[in-house]
Amino acid sequence: MTTHALLQAFKATKPAFGAWITLPGAINARTVAQASPHLSWVIIDCEHGLTSLQPGAAESIQAITGLGANAPSPLVRIPATGFSQSTSWQIKYALDAGARGVLVPMVSTGEKAKEVVSDSRFPPGGRRGFGSPFTHGHWGITAAEYLKSANENLIIMIQIETKEGVDNVHEIAAVDGIDVLFIGPYDLSLCLGYPPPSPDPHPEVEKVIQGILKAAHSKGKKCAIYCTSGLQSHKRAQEGFDMINVTSDSGAMAESLANNLSDAVGGQSQSGFRY
Repeated sequence: MTTHALLQAFKATKPAFGAWITLPGAINARTVAQASPHLSWVIIDCEHGLTSLQPGAAESIQAITGLGANAPSPLVRIPATGFSQSTSWQIKYALDAGARGVLVPMVSTGEKAKEVVSDSRFPPGGRRGFGSPFTHGHWGITAAEYLKSANENLIIMIQIETKEGVDNVHEIAAVDGIDVLFIGPYDLSLCLGYPPPSPDPHPEVEKVIQGILKAAHSKGKKCAIYCTSGLQSHKRAQEGFDMINVTSDSGAMAESLANNLSDAVGGQSQSGFRY
């Protein structure tokens, strides 16, 4: 089966809601993936989260895909940023682990975006090497079927979260093969000289965010953003964002504990919890 939930949501042109996995372990990943029928995707964060790129991501991906055809699409954010020359092998590891897509942080130029595409595609569309005996099994297809379909069914995402990335956003959005421009509002705010969102970005950063959204759509690309609550995510969906992170595993756990304990001692739930 070469299609997956995020790809289906994109083809249906409806907002694709997801969750961030920061904690390690296959059981944790599977628990998150089972949490809601509204989940189209989950990102295993190997940059700032606690899951190793190999074999941790592969084990978590297998736990998620084992839920069947309706499982959310497992994606991987690689550790290396777009400033680094070492993204190539990390993209290979993530995709060989069975990820349905890869997210590369801090991509600031069209040249780097082209490199990401090349590293994510088999020849003749790119330079990705083939050899893992496990990848096609994570998709539930044969090796020949995977080779034939991977280039069309993998989601290639880059993060816009630097001043240079903002300056070059139209050039980046025009790169053939990039599917999603993913806005990281925290690093974007810091790089532009503003405090991080609390929970919403500074008004000047918000103007930049809306500009990135327009630039992505003008080039026929999807635009994604990281949110920290359902209400914030609903607002972004109304604004036209295609892919929206709603919460994280660690954040949701801490928020639920805080709210339930507050209720237990007779107080009001901490609806303003931040993580």
